[in-house]
Amino acid sequence: MRVLFVIGLILLVLGIASLFIPIPVREQHGIKVGDVKLGVETTEHQKVHPAVTGVLIAGGVLLIIAGARARR
Repeated sequence: MRVLFVIGLILLVLGIASLFIPIPVREQHGIKVGDVKLGVETTEHQKVHPAVTGVLIAGGVLLIIAGARARR
């Protein structure tokens, strides 16, 4: 099945990319009184947990193998 191969390839690329590319997370802190709003916005860059990366890579490899076997 070509679909399994393509999905596996996408998962593999996402898993490898998650090793190097951090995800930005924005948080807004503040108070609002009537029409006045006073606050601070913070941005952090967090990497994906290594276990999630491992699952993405392993799942991608397994789906690629399953897709290649189903083609035969």
